[in-house]
Amino acid sequence: MAPLRIGTTVMGAGDLRRAVAFWRQALGYVPRQGEPGPEADFVVLVPPGGQGAALALDTSTAPVQDVPRVHLDLYTDSAAEQAAEVERLVSLGAVRVEWDLYPESPDFVVLADTEGNRFCVVDTSHE
Repeated sequence: MAPLRIGTTVMGAGDLRRAVAFWRQALGYVPRQGEPGPEADFVVLVPPGGQGAALALDTSTAPVQDVPRVHLDLYTDSAAEQAAEVERLVSLGAVRVEWDLYPESPDFVVLADTEGNRFCVVDTSHE
């Protein structure tokens, strides 16, 4: 028997098409089952080569949590790359989140996607 493993992270979206467009541009991912039709209420995005973590977007009317118990961490390799990615993601529709829980010298920046879902951009070189 194969060991249990995480297959897909699922995030809720009030506007599925907008969420799919944002995350496709943000991550460079593609829909696993081809382009979603107008009635689609669930879309799985995967890396173009098929290897790596998948992100599923599911239609939801549940309210977004201000301090979510689960969120995505997107990794960068340097402070400069982190700053550039934050700006790129903001240009795609993400917004900076006022976060009073930042430690004194954070290695992450908290953003929200077009649906309000919180995620972090992490500088993995930070000490």
